[in-house]
Amino acid sequence: MKKTVLILGSGFSSLSAACYLAKAGYNVTIFEKNKTIGGRARQYKKDGFTFDIGPTWYWMPDVFERFFSDFNKKPSDYYQLDKLNPAYSVYFGKNDYVTIEDTLEKICATFETIEKGSSIQLKKFINKAKDNYNIAIKDLVYNPGVSPLELVSLTTIKRLNQFFSSVKSDVRKAFKNDKLVQILEFPVLFLGAKPSNTPSFYNFMNYADFGLGTFHPKKGMYQVILAMEQLAKELGVTIKTENPVDKIIVSNKKTTGILSNGNEYIADIVLSGADYHHTETLLDKPFRQYTETYWSKKTFAPSSLLFYVGFNKKLKNVEHHTLFFDVHFDTHANAIYDNPKWPEAPLFYASFPSKTDDSTAPKDKEAGIFLIPLAPGIEDNRVIRDTYFSKIITRFEKLTSQKVADDIIFKKSFCVNDFINDYNSYKGNAYGMANTLLQTAFLRPKLKSKKVSNLYFTGQLTVPGPGVPPSLISGKLVSELITKHHPLS
Repeated sequence: MKKTVLILGSGFSSLSAACYLAKAGYNVTIFEKNKTIGGRARQYKKDGFTFDIGPTWYWMPDVFERFFSDFNKKPSDYYQLDKLNPAYSVYFGKNDYVTIEDTLEKICATFETIEKGSSIQLKKFINKAKDNYNIAIKDLVYNPGVSPLELVSLTTIKRLNQFFSSVKSDVRKAFKNDKLVQILEFPVLFLGAKPSNTPSFYNFMNYADFGLGTFHPKKGMYQVILAMEQLAKELGVTIKTENPVDKIIVSNKKTTGILSNGNEYIADIVLSGADYHHTETLLDKPFRQYTETYWSKKTFAPSSLLFYVGFNKKLKNVEHHTLFFDVHFDTHANAIYDNPKWPEAPLFYASFPSKTDDSTAPKDKEAGIFLIPLAPGIEDNRVIRDTYFSKIITRFEKLTSQKVADDIIFKKSFCVNDFINDYNSYKGNAYGMANTLLQTAFLRPKLKSKKVSNLYFTGQLTVPGPGVPPSLISGKLVSELITKHHPLS
């Protein structure tokens, strides 16, 4: 007899779990509070421009391939994937930038022009990162975070010291030039913590960057969401949009369903891919696993101030992905993690998808996405947003030697308050909970509730952690737990 699973949210982890559970024979329905699916990975369209609201980087293509192959599919069955060359560029000052190309050999050549002998160090560093990638992505991250023993194997014991040293210390031992150091420290920012607080083992992100490369799905990252939606529906999943969940019903310490839009829906299993902290507020207090004190003490990944901008001309001197590291990283990081406040001189990132994808902007125009990482929970209002837009556009013009402010057709912003309102995100965080040593694997919030039978969680606050590929994996992990504890036979 089929069992019913009700899923909260329709982001990557929820869609992933829905596909696996439907394939296994469960009756699956997704409840999404917004008008469109995708969670943080929605899309914004205006005047012929198309913007990915959330993730814009497509890394670790093998994880996407592994997901679709579990259903005898390929990404190419649903969307066109192009490898970017260059992958991205990094500005350090006016007309002073480093371009990262699409192969390790090219990147080594670039490094050598900046620091003599660095190409040899880089090859050693990336080989080590590749070994860690093979261990992590092909093995460790596919564990459900139930026991510390999941981390114990011959290969991990040999690398035990890598969990007690940091990416920052490793990078700075091997490279002296500050530009190269910042480029190599950049990828771990996707894990939500400072390089000084990220275990060395996570240098596998450098292999994802330099070894595997940066890709772009034609028409944007939302194509991946649409692909997963199509797959889910092919497998029999029902998706209900504009259906916020108001309460998780518990009887005799067991969930029996949910309340949404005033209606009660009965379920054998409830799975939340929504914000973990928010999901627990849908339970009566005795059934919540983690206190407010617990959450307040955790290291959360940053929030963001984002701008989606339509330009009335093509821009010069920028790539599809462009980073602006012309100010001191440690000062900005301090304003995110140590002394939460608005940074006076923020680093920022910009994406111009129309540089490589004509579908994202009208002819002879440019689509621009600007992102400033911020501490979660800080004050957010229109005046602050406009002030920071002026700051980064002024710097952008200076660094790239072009005037653009008068060529802006429109701009839309998205910040802390929007993350809270649209996604019920704890303190308005953008990326979930950071992967620090004490927030790794079994030390993260659990996939299975300890207090309510038949209640499960998935997504970037639980295992494996923040990012799109980990979210796909999280959906698979929780589906395996559900099929283990609630077999259909």
